[in-house]
Amino acid sequence: MKLHGTITALVTPFGADGSVDYGRLRSLVEAQTAAGVEGICSVGTSGESPTLSHEEHHRVIEKTIEFAQGKCAIVAGTGANSTVEAVSLTKAAIAMGGADACLQVTPYYNKPNAEGLYRHFMTVADLGLPVVLYNVPGRAGREIPLDVVARLAQHPNIVAVKEAAGSVDRVSAIKDIAPGFTVLSGDDSLALPMVSVGAEGVISVASNVIPKEMGDMMRFALAGDFAKARELHARYYRLFRDLFIDVNPVMVKEALWLMGRIERVFRLPLCETDDAKLARLRDTMSALGLV
Repeated sequence: MKLHGTITALVTPFGADGSVDYGRLRSLVEAQTAAGVEGICSVGTSGESPTLSHEEHHRVIEKTIEFAQGKCAIVAGTGANSTVEAVSLTKAAIAMGGADACLQVTPYYNKPNAEGLYRHFMTVADLGLPVVLYNVPGRAGREIPLDVVARLAQHPNIVAVKEAAGSVDRVSAIKDIAPGFTVLSGDDSLALPMVSVGAEGVISVASNVIPKEMGDMMRFALAGDFAKARELHARYYRLFRDLFIDVNPVMVKEALWLMGRIERVFRLPLCETDDAKLARLRDTMSALGLV
């Protein structure tokens, strides 16, 4: 399969009692498909995956597939720092049906060596569901080495890598060693420059808030109309920036709360941002006509 365009790293909404709010989830998914995004990533970092039980994890993915009604690709977040757990989550996604791929984060905290990383991802890929590697050294504590990416790219079920290392140069490096391998930006503010050197899209946090605009920016860029894409990048750059002035997904959930789309509820250890950061985000969103 070929992933491309804008894939929204969807938040998981909670109700006032802290439980998953499936009514709000339906509304969020339907807003994304109505805006024409090419995909939704369910229960990734932005979906607060570390704080969901396995039962909730499975159900949020299942309901996201149901609510999307086949209108976009679904990437199920089934990664873990234990291979056994990643296999279990991925098998559950396969069993429920409807997921087009899974997102596999670099195992965090235990920081495996290169061979351990290779074996981890290969084990999950052998299950049969297409795999998107997730390179995010800021959270995982280490990156997926380029030579490991090249080896993994040879597996028919490993179809893409989400690059969230803040490096445009790494896109070029991957394309140099694995020319046909799909690279997706994991940073909204770098999505446009990454596409300019060969990335095929973005797994986006900002598209929770501006799905149509983010989608348009990617479509213009992928069509080679960088002038129009730059206009959208420039207009929404401050939003890209301010959605990350606190740890993700705090600010994007604050933004959706300001828009009246979700409750202001997180699960510890995540919590609401401080007043100064919230005021800055509100000012940026007000200037863009979003609140």
